[in-house]
Amino acid sequence: MLENELLFTPIKIGNKIAPNRIAMNAMECNDADEEGNPTEKTYERYRRLFEGRAGLVDLEAITISYESRARKNQLSIMPRNRKALEKFVAEMKSINKDTIFLFQLTHSGELSHPGFSKRVCVKPLPGFGGELLSEEDIEKIMDDFVLAAKIAHDVGADGIDLKLSHGYLGSQLLRPYNDRNWKYGGSWENRSRFAFELTERIVKEVNDPNFIIGSKVSVWEGFPGGCGSAGPDTAVMDLTESIALVKGLEERGASYILQSAGSPSITLALSQPDKKIPDYAYLHHYFSKVLKENLKPETVVIGSAYSIFRDGNNNLLAVEKEKKTFRYWANKNIRDGYVDMVALGRQSFADPYIPLKLMEGKDREVKWCTACDNCIELLIRQMNVGCATYNKPYVEALQRARKEEGLLREKHT
Repeated sequence: MLENELLFTPIKIGNKIAPNRIAMNAMECNDADEEGNPTEKTYERYRRLFEGRAGLVDLEAITISYESRARKNQLSIMPRNRKALEKFVAEMKSINKDTIFLFQLTHSGELSHPGFSKRVCVKPLPGFGGELLSEEDIEKIMDDFVLAAKIAHDVGADGIDLKLSHGYLGSQLLRPYNDRNWKYGGSWENRSRFAFELTERIVKEVNDPNFIIGSKVSVWEGFPGGCGSAGPDTAVMDLTESIALVKGLEERGASYILQSAGSPSITLALSQPDKKIPDYAYLHHYFSKVLKENLKPETVVIGSAYSIFRDGNNNLLAVEKEKKTFRYWANKNIRDGYVDMVALGRQSFADPYIPLKLMEGKDREVKWCTACDNCIELLIRQMNVGCATYNKPYVEALQRARKEEGLLREKHT
């Protein structure tokens, strides 16, 4: 470990201390059992993350409803999952009690898969849509979120990440596109009602000052009417509402904001910059800076889109190689006050031990994410998700799926 390296200094989040500034992003892996409980594959992935000594681990999008969900084998958090989740958290904490463990609570809304669940929406979006949600439906969903937060608390999680990002229900309600005339649409006051009232309720009903509450937010979704746009029919960036959102969450008890951008089903490269367009990562630095400038110093801002930097082996231009690495940008942005922590998503699949390796100066031993996005292909195919570059079972599973698909195409031509 380099002397005085900011990346490996502790940080306070709410009333808890993360031992370092590396967070592992919530990455859906579609490997729960038929009840939405963790399986051995789930355990295997998270054991490695906790052994890897990240400062924070955000549990993949865990659905508060199995009626409407994006993944066939998605983790769920309902009363039936309580015992399984309690056992799961206990094992992870036995491996490493210092890493902060959050649960990312979600409802998929219009991203729910119609093949095995009910697709619902706040206003039909071209290419998505679904059954229109009523005000009563939203109130029931809010009750389910509060119950899920209580379960997360009771099973031993350190806190929750209320998902208001990446095209899921929380962001669908917030979008300017949601100009429908109802209690949860039209004006900013109405569109922010779900996020703000839900945060207030969770703080009040969990009633534990040591339980961390925060949200992952898409600062700018990058399509007409998306979050962070100037209106329901323009993609022009206007961060007025995104700033109002994070300030409102902070006022109601949020201890951190996990900054993100884009909606992976629509603007994937914005959410997670790819090999061809790595430059989008710089936009995330700007978004983090904007959040830091508008929040209190004690509210932790966690930045995203850092996997693309790797060991400097990327397609970023006009910069020296040693100044385009993950280690360089993470430390620089923390030092410059643009961010307090940095999150890794795809890189956590490639090498869950990266915090420990970097801490010990073993950079050359890191399995760097190649940004091939094969993990995303596995997710789209509704398969178990893992690194399909370094983890042999996932490599072979994807190869089989592609081969079978090719044979099927040949058969029908």
